[in-house]
Amino acid sequence: MQYMLLIYGSEAASASMSQAEQEAEMAEYFAYTHETRAGGVFVGAEALHDTVKATTVRVREGKTVTSDGPFAETKEQLGGYYLLDCKDLDEAIKWAAKLPGARRGAIEIRPVVVFS
Repeated sequence: MQYMLLIYGSEAASASMSQAEQEAEMAEYFAYTHETRAGGVFVGAEALHDTVKATTVRVREGKTVTSDGPFAETKEQLGGYYLLDCKDLDEAIKWAAKLPGARRGAIEIRPVVVFS
């Protein structure tokens, strides 16, 4: 059985860290990744851009409505994700609007940070 470990934290706190503190924290993440690989449990991992780059999609009465940011109501919880390779945000929004969950809840679109 696979588990996704969704890492929630304060973007403001991360932004206030010094460059050295950020680098030390990233070194810990890389060490953790190495440990999970060595332990044979690693499947995949990516970092997400901050929530200011998120787009939320809702379908109401057949209309697709988008808003900047995650701004999902507190009664909604993250239940899973699809990883899609789209040419741009507009294409991603079209795919998100097709998800059944968009009719009852919200689909958050987050660009994935690609580390070199």
